[in-house]
Amino acid sequence: MFNNRQKAIMVKDVRGISENKRYFSVLTVLPLIFSVVFPTIMLLTVLLSPTDSSSFTEMARILPDFQKLDQEQLIRDLLSLMINNVIPIFFLIIPIMTASVMAASSFVGEKEKRTLETLLYSPLSIREIFQAKVYASFFVAIFVTYVSFILTVIVIEAELYFITGMMLPLSLNWLWVMLLIVPAITIISIVLIVKGSAKSTTIEESQQKSAFLIMPIALLLIGQFTGILVFGGWVVISIGLILLLIALLLLRFSMTGFTYERLLER
Repeated sequence: MFNNRQKAIMVKDVRGISENKRYFSVLTVLPLIFSVVFPTIMLLTVLLSPTDSSSFTEMARILPDFQKLDQEQLIRDLLSLMINNVIPIFFLIIPIMTASVMAASSFVGEKEKRTLETLLYSPLSIREIFQAKVYASFFVAIFVTYVSFILTVIVIEAELYFITGMMLPLSLNWLWVMLLIVPAITIISIVLIVKGSAKSTTIEESQQKSAFLIMPIALLLIGQFTGILVFGGWVVISIGLILLLIALLLLRFSMTGFTYERLLER
């Protein structure tokens, strides 16, 4: 799939991020916040809030016919909603943030270090260089996201067991999110960010441009949290397949207008 020169570029990019304390901290601290801190706060809010309090009632309004449920079932259903509908949204944010660190520094990082000309004069074609940059970012983003997922499951189930003595199974939503939506949204983010990186002059400028990718996810999170949009089942699968198709099309046609001259522009 990759030749040795492409693998060398990928290894160089990954090593460069891991050796940069600033970027490496972003790849570790932010995923921990979204995979451990936020889910813990959400679960503790449900478990520790008095069921007769106004805050608990507001949360319960997300559930259909919540007035008909007894207290135990209400808490269980609310926890299930948080775990299987709200928390998965965080795993759309994690790969975007991870990809923004890797992809934003791809070409503009080479410009800042004055190694772009050397890279472009290598025996690799512009397409091969682009592919190496994209896939290096993809593998790191997917690795960080999947490790965060495993950590989230362990933390959530441990907290539930120690506080309530029960464990809640994950719904199939998680399967479609992790196998379809996460890879698709990662590719989409990386391709857009890498193309933007090629036009930017500093890494900060490139990362600022990538911030707009978070906005649709933030709106989706608000929709899930307020009960306006609660997706599940075939809706999640359909969204995943559509995003995967968009990702593959972007990956195929993203090289349009991507030339040596455009990369070397200051």
